[in-house]
Amino acid sequence: MPTAATRRAFLQTVGAGVAVGTLAADSEAADAPLRVALIGCGGRGTHDAGLFAFSPGVELAWACDVDANRLSATAAKFKIPEARSTGDFRRVLDDKSVDIVLVATPDHWHALASIMACDAGKHVYVEKPISHNVREGRLLVKAAERNRVRVQHGTQSRSTAMMIQAVALLRSGIIGTVLQAKCWNVQRRGSIGRGQETPPPAGLDYENWVGPATFLPYRSNRVHNRWTWWRHFGTGDMGNDGVHDIDYTRWGLGVDTHPTKIAALGGKFHFDDDMEFPDTQQVVFEYPGDGAPGNRRLLIYEQRLWSTNYPYNVDSGAEFYGTSGQMLLSRRGKIQVVDAQNKPKPVEVTPGPQDDAAHVRNFLAAIRKNEKLNADPLTGHLSTSLCHLGNIATQLERTLIFDPATEAIVGDEDANRLLSREYRDHWARPRDA
Repeated sequence: MPTAATRRAFLQTVGAGVAVGTLAADSEAADAPLRVALIGCGGRGTHDAGLFAFSPGVELAWACDVDANRLSATAAKFKIPEARSTGDFRRVLDDKSVDIVLVATPDHWHALASIMACDAGKHVYVEKPISHNVREGRLLVKAAERNRVRVQHGTQSRSTAMMIQAVALLRSGIIGTVLQAKCWNVQRRGSIGRGQETPPPAGLDYENWVGPATFLPYRSNRVHNRWTWWRHFGTGDMGNDGVHDIDYTRWGLGVDTHPTKIAALGGKFHFDDDMEFPDTQQVVFEYPGDGAPGNRRLLIYEQRLWSTNYPYNVDSGAEFYGTSGQMLLSRRGKIQVVDAQNKPKPVEVTPGPQDDAAHVRNFLAAIRKNEKLNADPLTGHLSTSLCHLGNIATQLERTLIFDPATEAIVGDEDANRLLSREYRDHWARPRDA
C-alpha cells in the first residue's frame, strides 16, 4: 500500500497538469488513511476535529494552537502526542504525511492559513467565514486552483439532505420563478463589555495570535470568543452566524456571481460596549442578471442580536418569494410551502437540522473519490463576500456599486480600501497569485 509520502509525491505531480481526481483511480491510494491536522483548538475546532477523528480511515495527527492550555486539553482529548502538538502551524505544513489541514482559527487567520496549507499541498477544511475580507477570499480561490487541492468551506447546510432537497424543489419551479429572498439572523447575544489593555495571560502566544494583522495590544475582551466583534480580527455576526443564512439563501435564489448593488442600514442600537460591528442590520443585495424582467434578483438580510422574537419560531431562516408561491426554509430543520393563494402545499423532504457530519463525509469523498465538493472555495467566497460588502455598506452608511468582474467598488476609494487590509511584517503575509 502506498505510504503517505508516496501519496504526497503523487499529488505534487498535478502541477504538471495531472488532475487531482486521478488519485481516485488508484483504489489503494483512495482507501489509504488520511492524516488531519487541527489548527485552532477552540470549541468549534474541537467539534470539527471530533467529526474527522471518528470518520473511517482518518487519523487526527496534529493539534496546533497558540494557547498552550487549549492545546494541551485538545491533545489529551484526542490522544495526540506532545511531539505533534505545536503552537506554530508551520511545523504542520512541513510534515509531508499530513493530508488535510482543518482551519478553525479566528477569522483573520482563516484565508491565510488555508492559502499556506494549499501551497504546502494539503487539502483544507476551513470554517466559516472563508475570509476576513474580499481580497483574501479571492486569493484562496486561486490558491486552491493553483495547487489542485480540495478546499471545503464550513457552510454545512450545503451537505444537509433537507436543504439539498428543498433547493431542488425551488429549481423545479415549486413556487414559480424565485425573484426575491429574505433571510434572518435573530438571537439574543451577550455584551462584551468594556475591556482593559493588560499583558497577555500566561500560555498565550499573543504575537502569533495577532499574526499578520497590524499589531494591537492585548485587551481582555478581544481574544477567545470575543474577537468576532472587532473589525481587526472578526467579521461581526453577519460573517459569524449570518453567513450560514446568507449562503443557503443565495443558493436557493440561484445566483452564482457577486451582486452589483448593496444598500444597508443599521448599527449598534442596543449594546453599549466595545463591539465594533452592528447589532442591528438590514442589507439588500441586487443581482441584475442581464437586466431583463425575470432575470433580476433581490436578496435581503436581517439581523437583530437583542431579540428572541423571530419568524416561524426559528432564529435562522429564509423566505423565498416566487411568482406562484412562497417557501420557508431553515437550517434548524423546518420547511413550509404555500401556493399563490397562501394555501399549504405538501412537500416530500427528509427533515433534519444542519448536518455537520455529512459535510465532512462530502469533503472526504471529494478527496478519495473525486466527488463534487458541496461548498468549494468559490462558493464560500461568493457567500462570504456578501457579509464583507454588507458590513462595509453599513459602516459607511451608503449604497455601494460593485463590479463583479474586478471585485472592486465603483467610484468609492474609502470603500475599496475595506476590501483588503494592511499587513505587518510577519511570516504569514499573503502574496498575490
